[in-house]
Amino acid sequence: MEKGKERLIMPNIKPISDLRNYTEVLNEATEGSPVFLTRNGRGEYVILNMAEYDRMKAMLTLMSKLEEGERSAGEGGFLPADEVEAELGL
Repeated sequence: MEKGKERLIMPNIKPISDLRNYTEVLNEATEGSPVFLTRNGRGEYVILNMAEYDRMKAMLTLMSKLEEGERSAGEGGFLPADEVEAELGL
């Protein structure tokens, strides 16, 4: 691969009927490469491996906490760094 060029990864899309052979489908759901299942030609489900699922859950939790902090700061204002350090005993 040439320097500066990223490799495009095509999504793994399968009809839901492929779940008849679910072991093969599950083996294809690797970290960073989920399997998308369709029903009647439309996206319906995503199969993720557990590490990918845990990473997504952690990211959503972090984003939620950041949003909560931003909303709190907007409502109550920000504390100066020296006050935060004093409160934390730093």
